[in-house]
Amino acid sequence: MTYGPFDVWAPRPTRLRLVAAGETIEMVKDEDDWWSPDGEVPDPEGEEVDYGYLIDDDETPRPDPLSRRQPDGVHGLSRTHDASVHEWRDSGWTGRQLAGAVIYELHVGTFTPEGTFDAALTRLDHLRELGVDFVEVMPVNAFNGTHNWGYDGVLWHAVHEGYGGPAGYQRFVDGCHAAGLGVIQDVVYNHLGPSGNYLPLFGPYLKSGSNTWGDLVNLDEDGSDVVRRYILDNVEMWLSDYHVDGLRLDAVHALQDSSDVHLLEEMAVEVAALSAHLGRPLTLIAESDLNDPKLVTPREAGGFGLDAQWSDDFHHAVHVALTRETDGYYADFEPLDALAKVVERGFFHDGTYSSFRGRAHGHKIDTDKMPSWRLVVASQNHDQIGNRAVGDRITEALDEDQLACAALLTMAGPFTPMLFQGEEWAASTPFQFFTSHPEPELGKATAEGRIAEFERMGWDPDVVPDPQDPSTFERSKLDWSELGEGRHARLLDVYRRLAVLRRERPELTDPSFGRNACLVDDDSRLFEMWRGDLHVIVNFGDAEVVIDLDDEGELLFETEAGVDLDGTTLRVPAHAGAVIG
Repeated sequence: MTYGPFDVWAPRPTRLRLVAAGETIEMVKDEDDWWSPDGEVPDPEGEEVDYGYLIDDDETPRPDPLSRRQPDGVHGLSRTHDASVHEWRDSGWTGRQLAGAVIYELHVGTFTPEGTFDAALTRLDHLRELGVDFVEVMPVNAFNGTHNWGYDGVLWHAVHEGYGGPAGYQRFVDGCHAAGLGVIQDVVYNHLGPSGNYLPLFGPYLKSGSNTWGDLVNLDEDGSDVVRRYILDNVEMWLSDYHVDGLRLDAVHALQDSSDVHLLEEMAVEVAALSAHLGRPLTLIAESDLNDPKLVTPREAGGFGLDAQWSDDFHHAVHVALTRETDGYYADFEPLDALAKVVERGFFHDGTYSSFRGRAHGHKIDTDKMPSWRLVVASQNHDQIGNRAVGDRITEALDEDQLACAALLTMAGPFTPMLFQGEEWAASTPFQFFTSHPEPELGKATAEGRIAEFERMGWDPDVVPDPQDPSTFERSKLDWSELGEGRHARLLDVYRRLAVLRRERPELTDPSFGRNACLVDDDSRLFEMWRGDLHVIVNFGDAEVVIDLDDEGELLFETEAGVDLDGTTLRVPAHAGAVIG
């Protein structure tokens, strides 16, 4: 059945009235619990209309669960928006496949001083020079307040007005495609934010129980068919109305679904069908804490059929190898062998005991069948930076050469590399957790919750910045004036050289686990990785290492000028790396 623009699914109210263009209109309910206006809705000469719903005896209009715009915030009236008005210029865009690609994660509000979609467009040439193929945008759906990471969204179909709203988002995607860049949108379907969530007033969008962030979304109880359709329609909206090339699905391990067909599998089926119709690749990437290859195993082999998933094990192994930090979940990754296992087998925890969880964790990957690009990895990302006590980057703990080694391992490793905004020039700005909840009690609860979490990790709670302080947000904005200075410029050159090497040498995009092999010397802290015929060497130790190579080779890349290759003798200074081919 086709529903009108003001129709709404609402099994819970006994009375519903539409407030639109200053008029109040009674609504009537059909047998499927969909309400429609009982009369004509004012149309002010085709202009956008502000509207909301009066639920039962409530005299405050509530926004539309399917709202496309919230110009006055998530507590205000919705506003209609016709996505078809935008004149797209990307008719020649054929998309990008994830295999062999480089992803760049950014937060619109802190990527530029202006914090808008239009301002972000002015930096696309910089991303192209880095060899970036996809821009992954942290959540942009409507949230309470003016600035936020985006994971507290409550209206999944609306685009945050402060960034430029839905029209600004369309211009951004169009501009990315014109620059040859795909767009991956980060979406959150596992919970709703703590303020402005009026969905339960309309229907059973939530069910009993909770995950880390809030009440569970109803995927398998009464009314769940419509809730699932609500999510699947949101998926289609990003991919169709906004021409997005893929979605990053936040924390899928928090989706509790006992249905015969899991929501993720149903999503994969519909996205595959849409991709066939549109004639371009569409990608689904799961953020998962499960270390379970079932997520990315094709449906015909018994999996869910998603395209890729994040692998935090790579981050943890690289982070510990470089920083020697072993607090909390880093403890199990202290041996350098942990990095070797991740490179060769994908997951470190693949059924092994996790001291942080206090139990066995993860599942083995069939490395003979699964391509390595299905794992998306990073040495830095918004979680691993922003969820530290002070939001400090590894830039604060490592020297220039160590940062170059992190780049080398990420860009020359067997997985799909993802860079986090500013890491390519060792940005001095942190990425801290920031909120702007108008409700003082909610802001206080958010800050106290983070302090309790950090105490569990063994970090000093006294240094945690106040998420509600506007300066916490301002401090997190990138300083683009740094690019041409000192170590910022030198590290940027490292990333650009690695991007060129990655495009020139097919070994670096070879998806076969079988062509990866590692050798570790714990005494000298030397790590060697073979990618086919390429030999990648990283000296994590504090003293120079001399290596006798089996054959003469060419020095294709070095993190600093001190690396020296003389015939079959390679000298690698402390905290340095190289690629021999």
